[in-house]
Amino acid sequence: MKLAVVVQRYGASINGGAELHARYVVEHLGRHTDVDVVTTCAVDYVSWRNELPPGPEVVHGYTVHRFPVDRERDIKLFARRSDQVFEQSHSQQDELAWLESEGPASRALIDYLRAHRQTYDFFLFFSYRYYHAFHGVRAVGPRALLVPTAERDEAIGVSVFGPVFRGVRALMYNSPEERAMINAAAQNDEVPGVVVGIGSEVPATTEPLRFRQKYDIHGRFAVYVGRIDANKGCRELFEFFLRFMKAHPVGLTLVLIGRAVLDIPEHPRIRHFGFLDDQDKFDAIAAADLLVMPSYYESLSMVALEAWALGRPVLANGRCDVLKGQCIRSNAGLYYETYAEFAEALRSISENALLAEALGVNGRGFYRRHYAWPVIEQKYLDMLEALQAEDRAGVQLRGVEPLPGWFARRKRVLPPAKEMLAQLPAGPVLNGGS
Repeated sequence: MKLAVVVQRYGASINGGAELHARYVVEHLGRHTDVDVVTTCAVDYVSWRNELPPGPEVVHGYTVHRFPVDRERDIKLFARRSDQVFEQSHSQQDELAWLESEGPASRALIDYLRAHRQTYDFFLFFSYRYYHAFHGVRAVGPRALLVPTAERDEAIGVSVFGPVFRGVRALMYNSPEERAMINAAAQNDEVPGVVVGIGSEVPATTEPLRFRQKYDIHGRFAVYVGRIDANKGCRELFEFFLRFMKAHPVGLTLVLIGRAVLDIPEHPRIRHFGFLDDQDKFDAIAAADLLVMPSYYESLSMVALEAWALGRPVLANGRCDVLKGQCIRSNAGLYYETYAEFAEALRSISENALLAEALGVNGRGFYRRHYAWPVIEQKYLDMLEALQAEDRAGVQLRGVEPLPGWFARRKRVLPPAKEMLAQLPAGPVLNGGS
């Protein structure tokens, strides 16, 4: 079997989100089958600027085909089109224009997919909301699978994505909440799908004492790992933690690991170390009393899974359905929506060693049952084998619905995507397995 993984950007130095997810899948499925990568020349996810040379290269032993982005993102134009599609009545043509301005638009990449649709048995597209996935799925037809990495934001209410969710051969979901949200938005229950999630390259051993000595960390601390951004809930995290420190003048420190795009409060009990390599990151998580995940929107939190793999409890934002659901299903974390809940949960985990140990033990078991790499790999392989069996049996496939004609696409009869999002059911899925 020969697979192509198609993703918006790709490289050994890209260490987060769907792009890291895609690389992990490439490097693990590559142990079982032949895998190539198809991607752009971009590195920065804001500008989509071409920074890497086009053409093939080898990354960690796998061939990566890179194609130039047609144009950098115009931030102001994208903001205007987002407002139009998310907040106002609009047309399908407005949605397609929004998709084009979101990027990364690469016609050369789509041409490659179309020309090589017979070269690969299946194409595995990452991240539904980008240009390459929308147009790529249509280019390769019944050979397309989708890893949506969908968060609960306005993009899920954009109408042009419905036919994609209904027309791919299968969907590999990150969480039960993501699956429920997409099923409700697209009415695609008949499309084969499985909750897979993603594993991580968690080391067999860590050195928490080494981290403490290297970074001069003494006493108890909570750790946050990720982009330090208001969109990730960090502004609220800072507000809540500053209030917590006033009520608890001695005690827990907050350690921040990741690139900051938000001002960080100056306080001796808030320490920012920037981006760390994997050894330091995993040692930091192992040394921490708990991991804090304040994000409002996730399709799955890899760092929460990494914390559980290392036996550390998690404190998560309960307004994120996915994080709340993961905490409940794992019985390995607490969650909050208000400051009072944040403070009590933080105090309970950091001051009750028996509770913290029990949550950590539960988390380690949850990770091994659902997110160890043999489990993840087998779910992918089972799905691919089932689809190949359909092909051999000559099963008739539905495919992606065509776009309406020129005039129909321009009728401004679609409601704001924000309104469509509000109509979708919310809350954690309590019987969704992993």
